[in-house]
Amino acid sequence: MTAYISVGEKKQFVRWFLQTHKMKRRECIWILNYMLSNEDLLEKTHFVEEAHYCPRAMVMSSTESKEIPFRFYKGNLMTADAEKSFHDLRLNPDEDLFVQLNFPNMPPSALYLSVLEENPYMPKHATITDEDRVVAEKLLNESLTVFQEDTLLKQIDEALDANDREKFFELSALLQSIKTLKKTESE
Repeated sequence: MTAYISVGEKKQFVRWFLQTHKMKRRECIWILNYMLSNEDLLEKTHFVEEAHYCPRAMVMSSTESKEIPFRFYKGNLMTADAEKSFHDLRLNPDEDLFVQLNFPNMPPSALYLSVLEENPYMPKHATITDEDRVVAEKLLNESLTVFQEDTLLKQIDEALDANDREKFFELSALLQSIKTLKKTESE
């Protein structure tokens, strides 16, 4: 787990969330309000991303989200029955609960970031490393450059076909500058 997050911080976040978002299922509101009234449960509640990897998890979505309305995971079982999950919460308040809330959070809310924890059950293969990001960015840049070059070559051909010398020289200069830039970046 990451740094300790107090029950007070979690309460503040849940209150804010309930005030600013409408849920796809009304049972989600009941569950979140139950959490607010039960400090022992809130103490054991962890807000994470990709909660379905966790041994006991709940996924809830706001109406603005395209995600599933509600899911509860326990061990190998999964249900969309909010009443069963609520029953499990009441019977097992001492078990850790991992909650994923799906809502538009761009830019991320400071309150959300203050309670968001790293998911300890996230498989290593599911996480994106800095090295992966660099490789993906490089591939994207290379693809963009190839696309730009192809587009310019087509436009140069069209300028030649139209006998437009000015456009031909302008596009050729642009193509040359892209190739020079590409060569400098690869060095």
